[in-house]
Amino acid sequence: MSLVNVMWSSGAPFSSVHKVHNQIVSQVDSDVEIKTWFLKGKQDGVAADFGTIREWGFSSHQLKARHLWRLLMPVLRTRLRKALIESGAQVVLLDGLGASRVLLPVLRSLPHIRVVVIFHGATRMSLQQKALFRDFPKQRLTLAAVSMTLASSLNQSLGLPVQALRSALDPALFCLELRERDQARRLMDLPDNSARVLGAVGRLVADKGFDYLLDAFSQALARYPDVKLVIVGEGPDRQSLERKIEQLNLKGKVFLPGHKPGLAKLYRGFDWIAIPSREEGLGLVLQEAVIAGVPVLASDIEVFREQLGEAGHYVPVADVSAWAAAIEHFAGQDGASISASQYRALAPEQVWQRFCSDSRALLKP
Repeated sequence: MSLVNVMWSSGAPFSSVHKVHNQIVSQVDSDVEIKTWFLKGKQDGVAADFGTIREWGFSSHQLKARHLWRLLMPVLRTRLRKALIESGAQVVLLDGLGASRVLLPVLRSLPHIRVVVIFHGATRMSLQQKALFRDFPKQRLTLAAVSMTLASSLNQSLGLPVQALRSALDPALFCLELRERDQARRLMDLPDNSARVLGAVGRLVADKGFDYLLDAFSQALARYPDVKLVIVGEGPDRQSLERKIEQLNLKGKVFLPGHKPGLAKLYRGFDWIAIPSREEGLGLVLQEAVIAGVPVLASDIEVFREQLGEAGHYVPVADVSAWAAAIEHFAGQDGASISASQYRALAPEQVWQRFCSDSRALLKP
């Protein structure tokens, strides 16, 4: 059997998507040949084992058929069709709406290939985009989402069945690679190893909520002036966040170390984790922190309650005063009992076993 895993792009901004796809394809039998295509970008920084990798080198304008590229889309799809036939693929795994928009029109004419689409986050679709999925032969198409919350939302939007494939991590393997507190802090270039550190992880974009987290942290410092905030990640909002740090006089209190390779090994460098997201498809950061034994303070959104239930500590989205109060509350207590309760609620071992079983079923030809 040959499986073609089609990713929209490579690089640090897509690392969480890479993790999910790597976990899925790792469940196929050893005799399955895996071929991964990156429609955009280079494979640099892709740590996952994706089998044979092909870089297509398309631009966003080409893939989104903007301007004159709209006229050349048939040529692009002809190239992709030829490559799919030559690949011998029986199953094609597509990375969300972007890859689907390019490949589904091609795959409709290849009846020997079954298609699986994985949605990773909230996806707003035009009527034309919805038609891509509704008009595709249903016996050959499986739609899946990385959480029950996202699957339910997509089901209502598309009017099609969407399977919940709640992404998970192998907790035993994850813990084996974790660095201890002091080493993790050195690798993050933190200046004071004794300070209590609030960590936040994610791409520097508006949906992650780091802008209002800075406001809340600034207020909390009045009571706990020695606490540090470290936001690990990179993205287009870096400059605006740096300006806010300066405006709030937070230099030396807040650190933006950028993207850190091997970040998943460094969670024990934090005393607790804040996840102030405005929306999420799943939020692997929550799972990684809980498995690492770091207590989590999260936005009050459904997908986080899906995972932590009553053990979660939730704060209203973008409510600066509430977040400031929550940070103050966390800063003043030992998080060991909280992290233990959250670990039990997440039940990583059971979730991982279910994910493995569901992934294997998903990828059968």
